[in-house]
Amino acid sequence: MEHLHAGTLSALVGLSTGIVLGLAARLGSFCTLGAIESAIYGDDQRRIRMWGMVLGTAILAIYALSAAGLLDISQTLYHQVEWNPLASIIGGGVFGFGMALAGNCGFGALTRFGGGDIRAMVVVVVIGIAGFVTLNGPLSGLRVALFPPMPASGPQGVAHLLNERLDIPLFATAAVIATALIGWALSHRAFRASHGQIGWAIAAGLAVAGAFWGTFEVSLASFGAVPVDGHSFIAPLGRTLIYLMTSSAGGLSFPVGSVTGIMLGAFIGSFIKREFRWEACEDPRELGRQLTGAVLMGIGGVVALGCSIGQGVSAFSTLAFSGPVTLAAIVAGAVFGLRNLLAGFQPE
Repeated sequence: MEHLHAGTLSALVGLSTGIVLGLAARLGSFCTLGAIESAIYGDDQRRIRMWGMVLGTAILAIYALSAAGLLDISQTLYHQVEWNPLASIIGGGVFGFGMALAGNCGFGALTRFGGGDIRAMVVVVVIGIAGFVTLNGPLSGLRVALFPPMPASGPQGVAHLLNERLDIPLFATAAVIATALIGWALSHRAFRASHGQIGWAIAAGLAVAGAFWGTFEVSLASFGAVPVDGHSFIAPLGRTLIYLMTSSAGGLSFPVGSVTGIMLGAFIGSFIKREFRWEACEDPRELGRQLTGAVLMGIGGVVALGCSIGQGVSAFSTLAFSGPVTLAAIVAGAVFGLRNLLAGFQPE
């Protein structure tokens, strides 16, 4: 704090943990849509079981930090805003459908761009713009009218609710849920044999926890100058674009570091696997479908207060009510979109 601004320190937390997530995506095949596609159409559950390991690891790490007094989970966004179930379901469903159309989510697009996919760069830019149009632009009034944000009036997570009502320790609830998720992941024989995926899943889970821990420490040292933040890729994409163009939008911050770290980690991972190659879109109809999906993801992600990573991993790992509900809605929307695509959603 004596040499670096709080925002810069927060950005470094995002950069370092983002690099790990980017590497996990490229080297461990950690991907939301890819996991859904593999499980449903590829008869391969290894990638979706990876999610259980990521979430279980993140939950254990976050609540261990909380038990040690090194993290106040109630300071995270997901516990400071009153949960709106309708926003989670509608926003998550729209996001999931858009993810199917675009072929990846914001996180997936960043990791693909890090591997040389120029189409993914276009998706990233459109998600960021659509997100900010919904967050602060022309659609913000409609969003607030339909889904008014309210400060939390009580516990916003299952562990905190059980602690308040039944005096069950936070870590006890977290340990049970995390053990169940890890057990579910390891119950699959093929996943147990995928040592690389297990390792990268653990690394990704620790990176998610590390983001909350690092930003909490910076927030504490700076007397609240920066928020306690976690990885999410809707509004942060827009904030990063604004920062790159104007150095405004709060200057250097966790979201800017996070987005940069994901791309850098993916870039390194693609070179390690010798998969880096420039790719462009040759079919205008495919590009149009991807841009439509990106717009839907930007809108849906802001309504749901997060994307497949923001709600599906970051919020879920804090055991916020919104996490699993939004993740389920995203999966349902993605499955619906994929089935319509395969059944002739684009007849031409």
